[in-house]
Amino acid sequence: MLKKIIACSVVTLFVFIGSASCFAADAGPADITMVGEKSAKPKPAQFPHKMHQDKFTCGDCHHGMADGKQVPYVDGQEIQKCETCHNAEVLPGKMAGKLKLDTIKGAGHANCLECHKKSAAENPELAAKKIDKCAACHPKK
Repeated sequence: MLKKIIACSVVTLFVFIGSASCFAADAGPADITMVGEKSAKPKPAQFPHKMHQDKFTCGDCHHGMADGKQVPYVDGQEIQKCETCHNAEVLPGKMAGKLKLDTIKGAGHANCLECHKKSAAENPELAAKKIDKCAACHPKK
């Protein structure tokens, strides 16, 4: 009887670990097209998600929301699309300069563009690639 209990426990443990690693292995799409609001300009942002995953942690970009406030990302947290919260209904009226941060466009510029400008300032190789310019994310086709 003890052998059966131990065997069942071991099998259960492997199933649990295997299923947990399957959930953790979902890193999302390799490339993402970020479409802003209804305007056609600028072109949708092309985001090389896998390339960023290779260089940064999930918490460098992703976060959650609780009680209407931004909260830091924690490992295993469900990652929703940015526009789930960054829209006029959920986060109305927040402004930074000319950009409304309640929109996907404003959130992307606040987070992504700030990082790109800082990275270009610190790394001449990235500055030469003009990662801090609009065309880095909004390529002309």
